[in-house]
Amino acid sequence: METRIIIVDDDWDYLELLKGKLISYGFKNLWIEDDSLKVREIFEKGQAFDIALIDVTMPNMDGLELLEVVKNISPRTECIMITALKDARLAVECLKKGAYDYLVKPINREDLMFSLNRALERKRLLDILDIGKSKTLPELKHKQAFQPIMTQSPKVLRVLKEAELHAGSDVPVLIAGESGTGKELLARAIHAASSRSKFPFTPVNMASLTGTLFEAEFFGHTKGAFTGAEKDRAGYLKHTNLGTLFLDEIGNLPLELQGKLLRVLQDGEYTRLGTSIREKADVRFIAATNEDLEKMMTQRKFRKDLYYRIRGGWLHLPPLREREEDIPLLADKFLKEYCGPSQHCYIEEEAMCLLMEYEFPGNIRELRSIIQSAANLAQARPISVNFLPAHLPKSQALPQSEKPQDPAMMIPLAQVEKSHILDIYNRLNRNKSKAARVLGIGLNTLRRKLKSYGIE
Repeated sequence: METRIIIVDDDWDYLELLKGKLISYGFKNLWIEDDSLKVREIFEKGQAFDIALIDVTMPNMDGLELLEVVKNISPRTECIMITALKDARLAVECLKKGAYDYLVKPINREDLMFSLNRALERKRLLDILDIGKSKTLPELKHKQAFQPIMTQSPKVLRVLKEAELHAGSDVPVLIAGESGTGKELLARAIHAASSRSKFPFTPVNMASLTGTLFEAEFFGHTKGAFTGAEKDRAGYLKHTNLGTLFLDEIGNLPLELQGKLLRVLQDGEYTRLGTSIREKADVRFIAATNEDLEKMMTQRKFRKDLYYRIRGGWLHLPPLREREEDIPLLADKFLKEYCGPSQHCYIEEEAMCLLMEYEFPGNIRELRSIIQSAANLAQARPISVNFLPAHLPKSQALPQSEKPQDPAMMIPLAQVEKSHILDIYNRLNRNKSKAARVLGIGLNTLRRKLKSYGIE
């Protein structure tokens, strides 16, 4: 864990004992100090800590005085007061002066971890609120984890910072956004920035799990649990132990299976098919959806209790049309992937203008597909308007005032597909094999499409 904790107590033996406990709990960035005056100097010099564990009774400067100093200099440091005396009035006074919690020695593991985790969660939520208020763009601490996500959009950069803050805890995260916006990529980044990064990241398409298949794949099964089960099999939960389970398109999970998933989220326990033995699952859950789950709840298609359980942290990835500054960045990245190091392979200004004006209903996935198709046609030459799909120039050739606004006047998807297929087919001198490769579809599929267009 990256959490910075300072422990202040005039008993050095107790400091060593408490430090050892925190190390065993997984905390590494620890600072211990037996002089409260020195701690004041540390904070005055600008040292930052997430948590301060402060003994109430100390010489020179007692814990209450030090608490006031810490909260004045570093308001976002969460302070947990420690004392050998169980005094309700003292506890109230500590809380009034800004302490997050008050613990009495000897402190057991459960109380200490509960207090630390709650304090860190409060700090994380306050930091997230600051992101929206701040006029300056946030800076990522785990840049390597988020490197695969290319962006210069202020909207997306703020989402990435929120994601990084969520990565510091085990709270479930729900990522919302249209199809093709990069939800799985963001989930992988959260996993990479978390303390679970050394353990598995398992993506699961929830729409593909139905009935018994859900339990067999999710929970696993024993030999003979059902016909064809010739050996024991670990499910997603056991396979992902200590790691992150990514529940993709969770809105597509049938209602009757949502309760079974909820039980795992609530209790952290599950039972494999073919046995009654309950097993523990230490797994961090990240879910993603392109559906409006709140609307689905009103229609009784999605359970409210499951929704509030998976929405511990909520992130929304904006569509590509709301982050236009990223289009050239992403287009150049994809072009390098498909063109290689060719010096002649670049996007001409007119073609880039068309891309910038296009709304990309398929988002980043559609942009990648368009660049791949254009690169295949250009054959290491500059990407001109001629190599872009036919529906792009046609849709942008109309003045803004003449663009169709009425849904009844919009071009049907089937017509756009037909125009694109015929355009590629004719440019490649009606070579079906080449056209199928460029379009990324099977030869038989292309033949079927052409036949439906009246072309043999």
